[in-house]
Amino acid sequence: MEITIELESMEFFAFHGCFEEEKKTGNTFTVDFKGTADLPAAGENDRIEDTVDYGKVYGIVSREMQIRSALIEHVAGRIVRAIETELPEFREFSVRVSKRNPPVPGKCAWSRVTLYGGSRHSRTSLNDLTIL
Repeated sequence: MEITIELESMEFFAFHGCFEEEKKTGNTFTVDFKGTADLPAAGENDRIEDTVDYGKVYGIVSREMQIRSALIEHVAGRIVRAIETELPEFREFSVRVSKRNPPVPGKCAWSRVTLYGGSRHSRTSLNDLTIL
């Protein structure tokens, strides 16, 4: 049984950015995760060991969000690689990293990148990841 698991709007305060001011003051970021795994027993019974530990997904995202990066693409790439390594049961998944009020010459509520990973995508490096 193929199951889709989602964690939406995980919120973090972090210091990602290219500009010195961003590195000093920080910003609010959100991360959305959506993954598909073949978990037939999870739909048949009520045992936590038959599904993916949502807390582990959150923990991976939280850990990677604390590592400073200039680009949110790089942050998302690290999250994708970590999930592929630590949670290989996901056949495919997406990670969307959003940055509140990005430093652009005008009003903009969010900047966002979405990267895809999982065994179905067979990603091997950040250069191979799909960015939307």
